[in-house]
Amino acid sequence: MPRFYAVLPGILLSTLIYLLADFSSDFVGKEVLSYDKSPISTVLFAIIIGIIVSNFIKIGEVFSTGINFSLKFILRLGIILLGIRIGLTEVFRYGSVSIPLIIICIITALLAVRFTIKYLKISSEMSYLIAIGTSICGVSAIVAMAPVINAKKGEITYAIANITVFGMFGMLFYPYLANSIFNGEESSIGLFLGTAIHDTAQVVASGLIYEQQFSNTKVLEISTITKLVRNTFLLVMIPLFAYFYNREQGNANHSIKGIFPFFVIGFLLMVIIRTIGDEIFIAGGLFTDSNLWKQTISLIKDFSGIFLSIAMAALGLSINIKELKDMGYKPFIVGFTTATVVGVISLITITIFNKINIIY
Repeated sequence: MPRFYAVLPGILLSTLIYLLADFSSDFVGKEVLSYDKSPISTVLFAIIIGIIVSNFIKIGEVFSTGINFSLKFILRLGIILLGIRIGLTEVFRYGSVSIPLIIICIITALLAVRFTIKYLKISSEMSYLIAIGTSICGVSAIVAMAPVINAKKGEITYAIANITVFGMFGMLFYPYLANSIFNGEESSIGLFLGTAIHDTAQVVASGLIYEQQFSNTKVLEISTITKLVRNTFLLVMIPLFAYFYNREQGNANHSIKGIFPFFVIGFLLMVIIRTIGDEIFIAGGLFTDSNLWKQTISLIKDFSGIFLSIAMAALGLSINIKELKDMGYKPFIVGFTTATVVGVISLITITIFNKINIIY
């Protein structure tokens, strides 16, 4: 690990960009769009600002060590802390309906990517990033998967932009579409928003849009829980993707043990901590005021977002725009096709579930 004085300039620059990105996200959400929560995440702003700085302002080599440190260590710390968002009790409570639907949508996304890349040749790394971003949880899944398959910085940025563009479209139009198709039935609408939109921030924003337009708070709760349950599939999909990627590349060591990303264990530990804490402090009412535990969870969530945003600012700082241009339009079409197919399959599956009275 590099010495502190070597990494400090790059970390400080990345942190400064994060702060500017957070202000920009808040300003656009509250002042421009009048939402309680911005539909354009701090992460996206951090990447954009980082790219602008790196491509239009000359930054010295003194920053490079800290930027690389942020991309490697701060990123993984942020991913680990993401686990505090999810409790196993939530998975079990809502899993009877959401888990079968989520599995169907994940399989659909993987098949759509697999089929599309037969006709539109893109890099193996890009296809894995689009697949996991579309099938699991958008930006978080992409940044978690990237170091496992050694994805290039340009590929990461392109995949994130891909997910963000189609997620923004779904966020703005799916609440109205779902309300029309499901005749205001809140469980079906919430399940659809939680499975058809890919990034967590955009799912929450779509729920808020629905709440504001149709005066229904339950849809926001159902869509958010569905999305959090969907996020837990990272624990399975990252090691699985790592296995298949290494086997495709012909790496001699492609056993799960040899390529398992150990930060996933940290993520799982945070899920377990959240579950135990909920049982002891809230359900059991033991040891301490439950409000203290809620505040602790909120603090860890905040730090997770901060670390991920700093890492994404560092990602932007290390991107060359020419690399993105060289990738062309094909990954964009793959992402569009996959996002569309997942949305359609989600609608069809929920409709079938309704007819056989699975959804309640």
